[in-house]
Amino acid sequence: MNTEQAAELAQSFLDQMAQTANAKDFAAHMGLISRDVTVLGIPGFDRIGYDDWASQCEHEFAQSILDNVRFGGLKILAATDSRVMFKTTETVTGTDGSVNANAVEIMIVRESDGIWRVAQERVLNPEEAAFDRARLDNTKK
Repeated sequence: MNTEQAAELAQSFLDQMAQTANAKDFAAHMGLISRDVTVLGIPGFDRIGYDDWASQCEHEFAQSILDNVRFGGLKILAATDSRVMFKTTETVTGTDGSVNANAVEIMIVRESDGIWRVAQERVLNPEEAAFDRARLDNTKK
């Protein structure tokens, strides 16, 4: 898979992630998450797995805590026919008006059923996110 194809796939995947979260469609949203998912970089947690992700989404969707989820920017890091790794910014707006934006590195994999799912997500620390922004800003000049 070339970089352009990977970018199209990743953007389509992120659009689905946002749409399912914004619709509070728990089954569809969790259908995009691998049962073997690992989330790293969440302060206070060593790692988060599928059951943790599911519990959090179920709570947030049922309680209408989320107002809007969106992703902005996309940088492909690596791509094969079965894996795509990229960086993006995830912005979550709560119904209370709070806004939480994080730079994240995501790896999606095509699982045995042919569905692309998140297998790994890493929330970037502020220094790494700033470094990435600085590098991107320098390449635009």
